[in-house]
Amino acid sequence: MRYLVLTDLHANLHALDAVLADARPIGYDQVLVLGDLVGYGGDPGAVIDRTLELKPVALIRGNHDKVAAGLEPATLFNEVARRSIEWTASVLTAGQVKTLVDLPKGPMRVTNDLEICHGTPFDEDHYVFDGEDAAQAMDAASGRICLFGHTHVPAAFRLADTLLPVGPLRDRFQLPLETTARYLVNCGAVGQPRDGDPRAAFAHLDTAQRTLTINRVPYDVVTAQAKIIAAGLPEVLAHRLAIGR
Repeated sequence: MRYLVLTDLHANLHALDAVLADARPIGYDQVLVLGDLVGYGGDPGAVIDRTLELKPVALIRGNHDKVAAGLEPATLFNEVARRSIEWTASVLTAGQVKTLVDLPKGPMRVTNDLEICHGTPFDEDHYVFDGEDAAQAMDAASGRICLFGHTHVPAAFRLADTLLPVGPLRDRFQLPLETTARYLVNCGAVGQPRDGDPRAAFAHLDTAQRTLTINRVPYDVVTAQAKIIAAGLPEVLAHRLAIGR
């Protein structure tokens, strides 16, 4: 099975469309979406609709999805994120809001070997920033391969005798998936990368070839920025797209 793995789309339609265009020639059988369809970007409704058109075999919620859906208060966010998510909620249709309300909470088992979550398997909002976070996540994971998002930074950890980071995760990085090891992998953000590389990030997981490839693709950042500014959102959200921070 060949999976297209997407996370942290963050209402960036131009990044999502560039990812789909890049992924199409490679080919995939099913789509996995690890949450945060909305927040920060200027096209929340269009990104929700485009995501549903992909008919993901697994689609879970992120923290921005929860707040936009009214399931958690926006007061939990910092000022920039709060302003963005309040605007997002104001422009979504009733049907789009219901889509967010109905998104399941992770973790979700896709197969016996494969699990997805937004933050970690033990807490959908917890961030994996270092080896200690990764060890806790790995202890809680039920699949041999656990895919997560939330940090907007590509990262991979391999557990055999010990838990070790894998990398550096450069462009088109291919991770061999050994049957005797377990893996915890963040494929990076589609809509708002934060690793210093402004290109959209996504992954292909090929279970037959036992590989996971993290890809980067450029997109029309200028137009994505213009939509953020036109919506009256904080300008920092537009500026950060150009620097991947």
